[in-house]
Amino acid sequence: MLKRRLTAAVVAATTLLSAHAEGYQINTLSAKQNGMGHVGVAMKLGAESMIFNPAAMAFSDKTLDLTATVTGIKATATATYEGSKYTTENGVSTPLAINAGFRIYDNLYAGVSIYTPYGSSINWTDNWPGAVLNQSVDLKVYTIQPTFSWQIMPKLSVGAGLMITWGDVNLNKGLVSASTMDRMLAVLAATGASSQMGLDPEYRFGNTTPASANLNGTADIALGYNIGAMYEVNSKLTFGVDFRSKMMMKVKAGEATITYANAIAKSILESDLDLLNQSNFKAEMPCPYVLTMGVSYKPIEKLTLAFDAQLTGWKAYKVLDIEFLSDQLSAFDQHLTKDYKNAWCWHLGAQYALTERFDVRCGLMIDTTPCNDEYYNPETPGMTKIEPSCGFSFRPIPRLSIDLAFMYVHGCGIDNATGRYADFLAAKVPALGLPAEGTFTADYKLHALVPSIGISYSF
Repeated sequence: MLKRRLTAAVVAATTLLSAHAEGYQINTLSAKQNGMGHVGVAMKLGAESMIFNPAAMAFSDKTLDLTATVTGIKATATATYEGSKYTTENGVSTPLAINAGFRIYDNLYAGVSIYTPYGSSINWTDNWPGAVLNQSVDLKVYTIQPTFSWQIMPKLSVGAGLMITWGDVNLNKGLVSASTMDRMLAVLAATGASSQMGLDPEYRFGNTTPASANLNGTADIALGYNIGAMYEVNSKLTFGVDFRSKMMMKVKAGEATITYANAIAKSILESDLDLLNQSNFKAEMPCPYVLTMGVSYKPIEKLTLAFDAQLTGWKAYKVLDIEFLSDQLSAFDQHLTKDYKNAWCWHLGAQYALTERFDVRCGLMIDTTPCNDEYYNPETPGMTKIEPSCGFSFRPIPRLSIDLAFMYVHGCGIDNATGRYADFLAAKVPALGLPAEGTFTADYKLHALVPSIGISYSF
C-alpha cells in the first residue's frame, strides 16, 4: 500500500506531456502577424503561410522568400492562498520560426518551416505552498514542416505539409508537504521518538518543502500533417481554412531524481522515496487537432482587415496515462484525469500601409481555456486570456523587411481552483489524522509581455 501511495504522489505530478496544454500552445510564430493578433489563415503571407495556411503560399509572386521571427515571452503568474500572494520567478522564453519558400512552377511552390508550436516555462519556486502540485516546468517542442502549395485554379489553391515534431520537458515537484511533515515531527516529539532518532524535537520545516522530485523526459518524434485551402473571391475578399492534425507525443523512458531539503528530511523519508530513483516510466498524450477558418478583406488598397476562428480539440485530452517499465511496478500504472474540453481562440487584426516602406498593424486575440477547474494544476495556469497587440514593418530596401510587434497577455483569472495530490505520508501514518488525498485551492492570475522581432527577404 505504501508503494502505491508513493507512486501516486509522484506520477500525479508527471505532467511531462500535459505542459503542451493551454498556456503553452504558441500563438507567436510571426512578428508581422503578432502585430495583428496572430491572424493569417486567409492572408497571403508568402513563406510564413506554411504555418498559418500552406495553400496561401501558392499565391506568392516571389521566386524565393526567407523569413525569421524570434519572440520573447515574459510571463508572470500569481496565486493567492489563505490571504497571501505568491508570484512566479520566470525567465524569458524565446520561441522562434524560420521559413524558406521557393517557386517550382508559376502555380507550384515548396518550402520548409522550423518552428516551436509549444514551449514556455514557469517557476513557482521550490518552497511555495503549492509545491506539492508544481515547483517548475520547462518545455521545449520543435517542428520541421516541409510543405507544398498548388494553385489549382486562378482563384483556388491547396497546400499540405508534413509536421515532424519532437521535444523534451523538465519538471520539478514537491513530494511531501511541509505541513504534513511538521505534523509528523510533532507526533514523533510527543511520543519521545524524536530523541531516539537523534532529531531535534523542536525542529519544524515551516515553509520549506522537505523532499522534491525532478522528472525529465524526451518525447520521440511524432508525425502529423498541416493542410489548407484558400479561395480568392475577388481582389478584396479572400477565405481560408487550415487543419493541423492530432499527434501522439510519447516519452518512452522518463527519469526521476529525488532531492531532500536537509538531513532530517532524508533520514525520515529516504527509505521510501529512494525507490523512485530506481524506476523509469513511459507516458503519452495527444497533441490535439487545430482547425482554423478565416476571412480577409481589403476595403481600400492600403487597408487589410482579417478575422480567424481557431478551434483546438483539447477534448481528446481526457487522461494522462503513465506506465512503469519495471514489471514489479506495473501494478502502479496511473490514469490521471484531465477532462479538458475543446476551446476556441478568436483573432482579429488590421494592417495599414502608411507609405511604400512602412506598414502599421493592430490586433486582438481572445483565447478561451479548455481546463477543468476540478482537476487543476498550476504548471500552466489555465484561464481565458485577452491579448491586444500592435506592430509595424519597415523596408529599408524593397526586398528586405524588418518587423516589430508587441502583444500583452491579460489572464482573466480563476478563483477557487483546486488541485489534488496523494499525501503518501498521511497514508503511511494514520496517527497524523490527515486524509490520504490532499487538496490545494487558490485564486490564480496571469499576465505576460510578448515582444517579437522578425526579418524577411524575398526576390
